[in-house]
Amino acid sequence: MTDAPAFRAKSPTDLLALVPSLLGFHPEESVVLLTVGDALAPFHARVDLPADPVELETLTAHLAGVARRNESSRLALIVYSDDAGLAEAVTRRLEAELAGADLVCAVRADGERWWAVGTDPHDPGTAYDVRSHPWTAQAVVQGRVVLGSRQALADSLVGTDPEETECISVIADEIVSRLGSCTTRPALVVEGRWVRRRVSRFLADGGRLDAHDVARLVALMALSLEIRDVAWAEMSRDNAARHVDLWRDVVRRAPVELRAAAASLLGFAAWLSGDGALAWCAVDRAQQAEPGYSLAGLLTQMLAGAMPPSAWRPFPPESLTLFAG
Repeated sequence: MTDAPAFRAKSPTDLLALVPSLLGFHPEESVVLLTVGDALAPFHARVDLPADPVELETLTAHLAGVARRNESSRLALIVYSDDAGLAEAVTRRLEAELAGADLVCAVRADGERWWAVGTDPHDPGTAYDVRSHPWTAQAVVQGRVVLGSRQALADSLVGTDPEETECISVIADEIVSRLGSCTTRPALVVEGRWVRRRVSRFLADGGRLDAHDVARLVALMALSLEIRDVAWAEMSRDNAARHVDLWRDVVRRAPVELRAAAASLLGFAAWLSGDGALAWCAVDRAQQAEPGYSLAGLLTQMLAGAMPPSAWRPFPPESLTLFAG
């Protein structure tokens, strides 16, 4: 779940054009819930449509919980599916769970046509084409990339240069070997200050890190959680999108055994910038690299619990134990 910017949607077609831009991909077999009107805490949430109807209760309970925690009273529901019966079952269960909230719009869409949930099964539906919608053009102008599916979004975090990744692995091993015999407090402080400077420089100039800097970053963050937190502490809502650029590139290039910290930071930056779908994909990459990694686990709880990015408060300087004392 993420905070949502304000748009003036006048029809289900508008909502269908809006959703891919919010998610960063075109959803399939999904349920999307959005606030409408002047919501106190506007949000959008997407979950996979389960193949087993038994799981519908869990799905609708989760979405209703998101709405309650954000005190949302007016909502729109889109079920992306060819199955009209399943879409109606989701809608009826969610209406029962919402208990007082107003589901002002509930539609099913199959990528070409949409239907109001509960419509006569012989109704031909309403044709739509998000590619020609003005909001789609606006997203392109603003540089928002929309991929074909969630899998395509996940694949965007997979590197394409295995030779460079192997080179980074070798350099990282050398760095760990060099520090292995001198991981004293002063040595870690020196490395932590380098991490702060290197992250800050990227935020200022956007220059792509070379292989040595990627290796040093991932090696140090694997060596010390305190050093990882130095990089994390540079994150704010104002610069989160730049952090996404940094950590996405690092994740794509890092060897799997050193990827968990960078992937978790990518996920956190994505969540903070309002991109919940990318945050989930990054969490998956972190957990594939190191199951049980603490920051990935924390982010999983935040995403599943529908915590809005507006709840985040940046690290106070005194919270960085590496530089304490």
